[in-house]
Amino acid sequence: MTVQSPSSPLRLGIAGLGTVGIGVIRMLRENAELITARAGRPLVVTAVAARDRTRDRGVDLSGLNWHDDAAALATDPDVDVVVELIGGAEGKARELVTAALGQGRPVISANKALIALHGEELAGLSEAHGASLLFEAAVAGGIPAIKTVREGLAADRLLRVGGILNGTCNYILTTMRETGRDFDDVLTEAQNLGYAEADPSTDIDGHDAAHKLTILASLAFGCPVPYSAVQVEGIRNVGAADLAFARDLGYRLKLLGTARRTEAGVEVRVGPCLVPNRAPIAQVDGVFNAVIAEGAFVGQIMLEGRGAGAGPTATAVCADLIDLARGVQVPVWGVKSGNLGSVIHCLPPEKHEGAFYLRLNVEDRAGVLADITAIFRDNGVSLRSMIQTPVDSASGQKTVPLVLMTHETLEGAMQNAVRHIAELPVVHGHLNLLRVEEG
Repeated sequence: MTVQSPSSPLRLGIAGLGTVGIGVIRMLRENAELITARAGRPLVVTAVAARDRTRDRGVDLSGLNWHDDAAALATDPDVDVVVELIGGAEGKARELVTAALGQGRPVISANKALIALHGEELAGLSEAHGASLLFEAAVAGGIPAIKTVREGLAADRLLRVGGILNGTCNYILTTMRETGRDFDDVLTEAQNLGYAEADPSTDIDGHDAAHKLTILASLAFGCPVPYSAVQVEGIRNVGAADLAFARDLGYRLKLLGTARRTEAGVEVRVGPCLVPNRAPIAQVDGVFNAVIAEGAFVGQIMLEGRGAGAGPTATAVCADLIDLARGVQVPVWGVKSGNLGSVIHCLPPEKHEGAFYLRLNVEDRAGVLADITAIFRDNGVSLRSMIQTPVDSASGQKTVPLVLMTHETLEGAMQNAVRHIAELPVVHGHLNLLRVEEG
C-alpha cells in the first residue's frame, strides 16, 4: 500500500451504503472544511462497495471506484482506510475486516456483533500488522462511549459499566408505561415507525444490547470478555401489569446491560430491571440510550443520547476517522496484548447477586402467603415488600396478582425458590421474575 503524506487526503473505502454509509458520505461532504481543519488533512471517499448499483441513494456516487465484492476494498490501491458498515458477525463483513487488517490497512467499523464475537482475533491482527481497528459507532450511536471508557477513564479502576443500550426496547417500555398498552401492540407500532425491524428478535431478545455490553466490559476491564459469558434476557415477557406495579413501587422498567466487578468475579448480564424513579437512568426515555460507568476515583458518570440513526452513527464513524488522520493510535482493548490482565473470571448466572421483583397469580385463600414465604425462608431469600390486589368479587375473579420484592440474594437461590413456588397448587399461570437495580 502506498503511504500518503500527512497533508494529502486520507482516502476512504466504504463498505455498505445503507442509512449509515450514506450518512457518513453526507457528513464528510457537508462538513468537509470543519473536518479537514480538525483532522489536519482532507478525508475523501474514493471507493464504495454495495450490491445494487442502480438504486438512488440521494447522493452523487459518480467517479468512485465501485466494488460488488466488499473484500476488494482491502486491496484497492486508492484506499487508505476501510470503513465497514455492512453489519453481521460473519460473511462479507468479517472477510473484509480480516483481509484489510492483514494487509496492514486501518479499519473503522460500526459492527457491534463482529467486535463482540471476534474482537480478540481482530485485535491480534491489528497489533501484528500495525493497523488500527476503531469502532466508536459500534456502541450507543452518537454517545462517545468507547472513547470515554477506553481513554477518558483510562487512569481509573472501573467497577461497573453498562446502561440502556438498545433504543428499540427503551421505546417499547416507555410507551407501555405511558399508555398502559401491552407489549405486542407497542412492538407493532415501533415496527410501523421504523424503530423496530421486521424481525425484531435481535433487539427485543436482548442480543443487540449484549453485543454492546461485551465490548464495553472488555474495554472497562482491559481484557476480552467472551460473549458467551453474558446472561441475556429480553423484554417479551414484560407485561403492562409489571409497568403499573413498578410505578406503584416507585420504579421504572428498563432493559439494562450491566457488567460489574465483585470480589468473587465479574457479573455480565442483560435483562429488564426495575430502577428507582430517583435514578438518572430512569428518566432516559423513548429511543434514547444511556451509558453508565463507575470508577473507584471518578465515581459514577452517565452519558445520554441517540443510540442509532444516520446522524448519530455517522458522527461516531467520522470521529474515529479524524483520530486516525491525526495519527492517534490506541490498542483495541486499551492495553497491548503483552499488558493484558489475566483472563477474567465471569461468574455463572446462579452466582450473581441482586434484589428481585416477582409477580405471580395466586388463589385468594388463607395460608397462601405463608406457604410462599416459607419457600423463600428455606432458600435464604429475605422479603422486602409486598403488593396484593384485592379480589373483585363482582367479576368472579378466582386469582389475584401478588407482587413480592426481595432484598439482595444469590440468583441461584431465587431461581430455586421460584421453581418451588410455581409448583404450589394455589399458583396459576406465568411467574415473572425481574431484577432490581437500586443504583
